Amino acid sequence: MPHHVSIYHNPACGTSRNTLALIRHAGIEPEVIEYLKAPPTKERLRQLVLAMGLSVRDLLREKGTPYAELHLSDPALTDEQLLDFMLQHPILINRPIVATALGTALCRPSERVLELLPVPKLVPFTKEDGEVVTDTGARRA
Repeated sequence: MPHHVSIYHNPACGTSRNTLALIRHAGIEPEVIEYLKAPPTKERLRQLVLAMGLSVRDLLREKGTPYAELHLSDPALTDEQLLDFMLQHPILINRPIVATALGTALCRPSERVLELLPVPKLVPFTKEDGEVVTDTGARRA
């Protein structure tokens, strides 16, 4: 397989579905990791956060999760504690995360994935809601 691309995917999420469709639009069949069924290890989650250049807190998803009930806005919580919560409740992991040879990113909005795809400029792509994504051809070095 010439281009190894992984996507941490939630099929119930429109942004995640659009990102997966964009990767396939590029002619790449990625490794699809349904992280709600198969959560990454704590070490892998830590690696992904580092690779994305985010803080652990940046990766937390509030909407549609037990974020409020778990009081995760508490600044006293350490990164290790937050990672543990994400592993106990994988829905807290924001999505989709895409990893390629060019880098790793949280692809919100879904067109952020374009900079990670090791392919030439793509023809326009239409998202589920009808929005057209035009690829500038810009890629991470």
